[in-house]
Amino acid sequence: MKQYVVDAFADRVFEGNPAAVIVAERPIRDELMAAITRENNLSETAFAHPEGEGWRLRWFTPGGEVDLCGHATLATAYVIDRFIQPGGENIRFETLGGTLTVKRRGELYEMDFPAYTLEPLEVTEQIADALRVRPKEVWRARDLLCVFDRAEDILEMKPDMEKLKGLRGALCQVTAPGMDGFDCVSRSFAPKAGVPEDPVCGSGHCHIIPYWAARTGKTEFVARQVSVRGGTLYCRLEGDRVKIAGKAVLYARSELMVEDMP
Repeated sequence: MKQYVVDAFADRVFEGNPAAVIVAERPIRDELMAAITRENNLSETAFAHPEGEGWRLRWFTPGGEVDLCGHATLATAYVIDRFIQPGGENIRFETLGGTLTVKRRGELYEMDFPAYTLEPLEVTEQIADALRVRPKEVWRARDLLCVFDRAEDILEMKPDMEKLKGLRGALCQVTAPGMDGFDCVSRSFAPKAGVPEDPVCGSGHCHIIPYWAARTGKTEFVARQVSVRGGTLYCRLEGDRVKIAGKAVLYARSELMVEDMP
């Protein structure tokens, strides 16, 4: 079983968000996918196999399967385009999050994701205590989205991971207006999925971009995730869809010493 590790939303290795990718000829047992993911201990391991005219794609964190993941989708598209079926411009995935299409645009891989509809929530003491800083606004769809006035608040944030587990939402996204030429900045925390901080979260921008589009009237954004690794996302809101593009870099190829038995 061949495995690739790809840094997604990155211009060079050791940047962006690393994802392990396995492209198999047929489905792999859930128990084995979960075991491989725990062994990798990355925020995401992606498993793809041919299905119809496209691919079936599933994503696992060390804490279990998830229904939408941006950086591992980008990484999988990169692996298929570079090593499995080179030369195509469109890659179609069937996923728990619906049908996803990735287009190659030069060095960028552009994903077509759903835009979440956000509902406002009260800024509670529980939220402020967990983040250790009080947000200006709080919204929720799949994830909790906490909005701040200053990019410095995002950069300097040191949340309490145990207390974050008690908040609503699958992940906790925090965002503020951008700096250094970026339209917005953000960080993503996922302790419920066994990932204290996700270095670059593509699906988080299905929350972040609709929010900033509503606030600014803009539809195109260059977004920066300001984790320690950092990463850049080129985003565009089109109706109820968010186009999220980024670069990818191969870090490693390996052969796993395991076999999936039927």
